[in-house]
Amino acid sequence: MVRLQDEIAALFRRDLNRLIQELQALDNDSQLWEKSEGVSNSMGNLALHLEGNLREYVGRQLGDVPYQRHRDQEFAPSGLSRADLVRRLGEVRDIVVQAVSRLSDPRLTEPFPERVLGVEWSTQQFIFHLLAHFNYHLGQIDYLRRFLTKKSAITLATL
Repeated sequence: MVRLQDEIAALFRRDLNRLIQELQALDNDSQLWEKSEGVSNSMGNLALHLEGNLREYVGRQLGDVPYQRHRDQEFAPSGLSRADLVRRLGEVRDIVVQAVSRLSDPRLTEPFPERVLGVEWSTQQFIFHLLAHFNYHLGQIDYLRRFLTKKSAITLATL
């Protein structure tokens, strides 16, 4: 029988691979930091935000991986290259998959270690929230990439 933790870990792996594919589909590194009228964040800043969010809430709080989050820097301009950002996202993918896969069944029903957004979540509920949050921003990144590159959908990673 497949455990829920392994299914969730597989979804995070798939979606982090999709994010990496989106960034690799750009024409050049500068597009990573471009914004369009009416859009407040670049693809690079959204990717940094997703990285920081997962490193903090999954890596540090559930996987005991040391991390000091600087959320304001996630939305500041950056000179990171796509290769650097892709490398970092590959690292966080591995951290998240491992941390989620290692959760025990009882741990899923326990309260998440931190009240987030003023809510006391179960660990399982908060992990679902993180996956939904990730996909919200992944959709924004996809549309922004399509707009900036004038290219259509990419062939996406599977589970």
